[in-house]
Amino acid sequence: MGNPSRGDDALGPLLAERLEAWLAERGQGGIEVLTDIQLNIEHALDLEGRRRALIVDAGASGDLPFTCAPVRPARDGSYSTHSVSPQAVLQVYHDLGLPAAPAVELLTVRGFAYELGEGLSSGAARNLEAAWTFLQGWCRAAADPRAATSPQAA
Repeated sequence: MGNPSRGDDALGPLLAERLEAWLAERGQGGIEVLTDIQLNIEHALDLEGRRRALIVDAGASGDLPFTCAPVRPARDGSYSTHSVSPQAVLQVYHDLGLPAAPAVELLTVRGFAYELGEGLSSGAARNLEAAWTFLQGWCRAAADPRAATSPQAA
């Protein structure tokens, strides 16, 4: 998730773009990359039929260079027509009575500057590289049906 026009908010889309190219180079199927500026309740339907899901977003606070944590369903104040939290998306999935939800994780890459029209800050660029290494490991583990958890976050 993220808005490429808002500085470090581009971290999610940049990782998604890099991931799509990396997967195509390897002819690796089985991993689908979806991008959007923000999460909406409709994204709950994108979880159906999946074993694992990773939501990637920039964060203005948190540990450096990134964190990766499991997402648990929760009702929160984010329900709106414009944006919802990962926890609320997973709650919508459960509320719809769909089959067992996939394991969902949130990869939050630390950003610093979110001004409209700005490029990626140097700090965010460093964090992007660390998150990229982690994401490659996550994808390798996700491609293995025996893998239940992701590699350790930095």
